[in-house]
Amino acid sequence: MEQDASSSPSAQVIGLKHALSSALAQNAELKDRLRRIHTESLLPDLPAVPKLGDNLAEDNSRDENRALVHQLSNESRLSITDSLSEFFDAQEVLLSPSSSENEISDDDSYVSDISDNLSLDNLSNDLDNERQTLGPVLESSGEARSKRRTCLPAPGPNTSNISLWNILRNNIGKDLSKVAMPVELNEPLNTLQRLCEELEYSELLDKAAQIPSPLERMVYMAAFAISAYASSYFRAGSKPFNPVLGETYECIREDKGFRFFAEQVSHHPPISACHAESGNFVFWQDVRWKNKFWGKSMEIVPIGTTHVTLPAFGDHFEWNKVTSCIHNILSGQRWIEHYGEIVIKNLSDDSCHCKVNFIKAKYWSTNAHEIEGTVLDRSGKAVHRLFGKWHESIYCGGSSSSTCIWRANPMPKGCEQYYGFTQFALELNEMDSLSKSLLPPTDTRFRPDQRFLEEGNIEEAEIQKQRIEQLQRERRRVLEENSVEHQPRFFRKSSDDSWVSNGTYLELRKDLGFSKLDHPVLW
Repeated sequence: MEQDASSSPSAQVIGLKHALSSALAQNAELKDRLRRIHTESLLPDLPAVPKLGDNLAEDNSRDENRALVHQLSNESRLSITDSLSEFFDAQEVLLSPSSSENEISDDDSYVSDISDNLSLDNLSNDLDNERQTLGPVLESSGEARSKRRTCLPAPGPNTSNISLWNILRNNIGKDLSKVAMPVELNEPLNTLQRLCEELEYSELLDKAAQIPSPLERMVYMAAFAISAYASSYFRAGSKPFNPVLGETYECIREDKGFRFFAEQVSHHPPISACHAESGNFVFWQDVRWKNKFWGKSMEIVPIGTTHVTLPAFGDHFEWNKVTSCIHNILSGQRWIEHYGEIVIKNLSDDSCHCKVNFIKAKYWSTNAHEIEGTVLDRSGKAVHRLFGKWHESIYCGGSSSSTCIWRANPMPKGCEQYYGFTQFALELNEMDSLSKSLLPPTDTRFRPDQRFLEEGNIEEAEIQKQRIEQLQRERRRVLEENSVEHQPRFFRKSSDDSWVSNGTYLELRKDLGFSKLDHPVLW
């Protein structure tokens, strides 16, 4: 008996050594696979969509031995916002005994627990390093990147001394949309600029506009819809500013060939509308959000439809957005995932449609951040298959023979100091003297609280944030007292209650007409 008892700890040590050796081998295998994928998919130009043929019969399953890896937020910046709007602005928050961990769904609860119980930091860092060394498949032409800034004026603030739990605990039962949050919990971009981020990979739309086959065009439309989520991977701990009613934002990118503008068209409920156009496509959408706080996590459910037209073919594509979820919301190791199904339809041609499934992670699963998509013809037969990860790359084909359709751009050096911003995001709030003279005074880049935060002046940013919120309350009171409804300036409501451009913004900009208008004082 004594001999058996003494041998038990030794057996446990041997077992642990075997487990550690297996994990290290698994890590080395994964790194080797990433290098091979990188080498094989560095192509000089956008690849043609492969002819799948017999590949459709192949099993699209990937390696079942990869460990579930979570991305970690850089700082504890996540918050329930101070007004109903994008990302974490809780419209349906239940802070009561019923909103407890006991009511979290099974999938949600065990996924949230993973990052508390697993030590995968090294593997996660390896994956992040791999992504930062991977070059983009899609290269932009025109203006050189060196002409734009590569970092913000100041790094993000340290928010470790801000307790989100204390804020929530002290406001149980209250409408959180009216609870003031510290400005440090924001990032120096707002919701309108976040919408513009969805065009970072607009080259996919340009490519789609050059492909004669409607089935192959659908592949690139699907890749574009997926790419809109890529920038969120490193932003799980941050929250954008909420646009005030009447706030606008424009982004003219001659290097990418598109002109974008957006407006906050409604405050209750908060609705952001945007429009972009180029020689190859027209893009528009309006979005609002319904959010649910589950104790350990928060779900963000978008409401609205994204539209893209390709004039060269008369195509009109539309699709929905999937649910986003921030896990470990009250701890420092927050991570984001997206799950649900995107259905892409061509309203002008019913010869095909596409379904893209953002797979929800499960305990010990291998499919964190993975997507699986299928382009189906009119009869419902699968013609093209897509797979990959929404933050890394998308492939078209079978498991043994596939082509990289899209890969995320490398992250800027030191991005963890600057809110996890991509290079594209770093440029969104930049303003030079030429563009300053062309913008309406309602443009987000003139907003002082956001600008002060970007410059690292936290105290002044907080003062300005409170002042801007008070100005909005006063404007709303005046409208209500006079029974006047706010009328958006650059968008109109269509017959299906969606918001579309009224065609005036770009015309006014071209003729320097903004200076001739009366603008509300937003800040």
